[in-house]
Amino acid sequence: MTKMTDSQTFWAGVPRDIACVAVIGAGAMGGGIAAQFANAGVKVILLDMPGGDGAAPDAPAQAGLARQVRIQGFTGTSGPARVVTGNTSDDLHLLAEADWIVEAIVERLDIKRALYARIDAIRKPGSIVSSNTSTLLHSQLIAGMSDAFRREFLISHFFNPPRLMPLLEIVSTPETDPALLARAQRGAAQVLGKTVINCRDTPGFVANRIGCFWMAAAALLARQHGLTVEEADAVHQAMGIPKTGVFGLFDLIGIDLVPQVWRSLVDGLPETDRFRRYDIAADPMFQTLVAQGRFGRKSGGGFFRKGEKGIEASDLGDQGWRPTRAVAARDLPGGGKDPGALLSDPGRYGEYARAVLSEVVAYAAEHGPDIAADPADLDAGMQLGYAWRQGPFTLADRWGLDRVVAHLESQAIPVPPLLAQAAANGGFYDKGRFLTGAAASDGGATPLTAAALRAQGAPILGNQAATLLDAGDGIGLLEIHTKMNAISPEVLDVIEQVLPLLGTRLQGLVIGNDDPRAFSAGADLGFILSLIQGGNADQFSHFVERGQKLYLGLRYAPVPVVAAVHGFVLGGGCELALHADRIVAHAETRFGLPEVLVGLIPAWGGCTSLLARGLQQGLSPEDAAMRAARIIFGAAQSGSAEQALETGILSPSDRLVMNRDLLLTEARALVLQMIRQGYTPPNCLDVTSVDGLDLSTLAADGSDYDRQVLAGLSRVLGGSDTRTDAGNMAVEHRVLFDLVARPETQARMEHMLRTGKPLRN
Repeated sequence: MTKMTDSQTFWAGVPRDIACVAVIGAGAMGGGIAAQFANAGVKVILLDMPGGDGAAPDAPAQAGLARQVRIQGFTGTSGPARVVTGNTSDDLHLLAEADWIVEAIVERLDIKRALYARIDAIRKPGSIVSSNTSTLLHSQLIAGMSDAFRREFLISHFFNPPRLMPLLEIVSTPETDPALLARAQRGAAQVLGKTVINCRDTPGFVANRIGCFWMAAAALLARQHGLTVEEADAVHQAMGIPKTGVFGLFDLIGIDLVPQVWRSLVDGLPETDRFRRYDIAADPMFQTLVAQGRFGRKSGGGFFRKGEKGIEASDLGDQGWRPTRAVAARDLPGGGKDPGALLSDPGRYGEYARAVLSEVVAYAAEHGPDIAADPADLDAGMQLGYAWRQGPFTLADRWGLDRVVAHLESQAIPVPPLLAQAAANGGFYDKGRFLTGAAASDGGATPLTAAALRAQGAPILGNQAATLLDAGDGIGLLEIHTKMNAISPEVLDVIEQVLPLLGTRLQGLVIGNDDPRAFSAGADLGFILSLIQGGNADQFSHFVERGQKLYLGLRYAPVPVVAAVHGFVLGGGCELALHADRIVAHAETRFGLPEVLVGLIPAWGGCTSLLARGLQQGLSPEDAAMRAARIIFGAAQSGSAEQALETGILSPSDRLVMNRDLLLTEARALVLQMIRQGYTPPNCLDVTSVDGLDLSTLAADGSDYDRQVLAGLSRVLGGSDTRTDAGNMAVEHRVLFDLVARPETQARMEHMLRTGKPLRN
């Protein structure tokens, strides 16, 4: 049995009422669930069957752990050390420590129940027990169990891979302890970073019930409407469904699952359920594909395959192979980008789109109140579980519910009460609020967003590039909203206006935004190149000096400043975050300082800040300089916030947030905490440089110009004196100005803007 090491303080912001988790079953799902808990800094006990044939007792669990390392289920290198491995014969007693026990073993009711009896005899009172089942009902799983077990048992249905898929379906019953359910929901959101859907105890729960119905109906309706597999998939892409469409998705997940998953769903539903009209497990086309071993990508072909002359497609009539006939987006109504235009088109593509959407909307409206605590969660299930851009109810609103109803009536399909009520109200939604059906479950306080603050009142100040919003309690939210939130002169204008308010009108500041892609992708490279090639070197120099001055103004502001970062945090955006007192980072944040790829160095304090962080963490001046140089010259993006911690971009005093939706909320809470603790601005940073710093080994395989850029970096990180951070940033400015004037740098910048790829000239 392996042991774990202590986690770092970086995870201090993750709630600790779930401090130890046990996962039983180290397969693809169980191992992934264990890895995601470990990513949050939680101790994990991972058990599987004992190893056989002379193998180590925990060999299966170790194999599951190794698989997660191989497929990047962990966000950093320290994650596996937080996992204790063992087996269910020798180590089940370890479950006594667990706050949450997740069962992820084979989908056999008898085996699960036997395991539950053993768990119930060991676990501590009040511990959560849940199953990752996707096919068995809650009522079946707890039959014959103790009253305490029944109250404290849930279904927790994860989607694969657990690190990246945000959806978690939780199934409870009226028998479930409400406090325990709330603790599981809170843990799922704050520890695992999941969006929770509360499901009723029905076959397929929410996402798979609606998703599998959609796939079955879409496949059989395509044949009925005479579409090819390429045409059907193109129609779905135009409706905001991923590029796999429906037939590509069957190939991706495996057609061999049809007799298992779809059969179990149909068999578990009443005879009157409309799912039975689309019973693909009994359809001759699917039966033939399964019988021939045409399972999809895993077998070399299903509806598509790679032939000798390229990709081939299967004919829906005789299942014969032929060359694919791609459908261009321009040939679809609305150019393949407007679902409303597609659904309104009288042609065959529009007819198919209307038929599929109407069936899905009618099915969702008929069963939504029975399968979900909040019918609006059906949209969330399809968005998060099946990657639809918009859920079926939202798409129906976009097309017009009167049209949906008219189409259903023309096909003699009953109009469900929920749909009729929504049509009478003018839509399922009004200003983002679901109007009909059961009341939404209480998920706690609404997370802070910039959009919500804008809706509450006018901004304090701003322009077309950035806005200062009132986040309440004397806290401001500085939101950048340029393309990819790039730092432009207009953004600096707003920062300049914000600084005098810090300590007067505002007692704290959060820097962040709602953009799903990026905190900030850095300075506008095209703007910089235009200044240099336009003969405006003085204007460029002023742009750099101004950014340095304003960033330092944020660092030494009389109030706490917290950067709430996510997505891409690159270049000048990364430097902006580094000047905050603290950084609150979403787990999947990608940090990077890519300036050397275009022949430059970070000059808004990036070099200086990394050097200072190393010194503050106790590194020697030489080690701090070398670490900073490796980050900057390597120009690599971190794959996660934890990797940024490991490289030195983040420090242990920064915070991790697992749930993107809670990022601004947590950053604001940290600002308030710092105020309560009696915030004082930091002292001036002294940067001890290294005389004779030799960075040449970093460019051993680089070009001659790489070595020139590295020599400039050595001037910033090396030297024979001790400088203030402002003094060291002045050296950054001089080196940058020297580099940007060189034709090699301008060639790199032009190449990057033209191709999106670096030029190593």
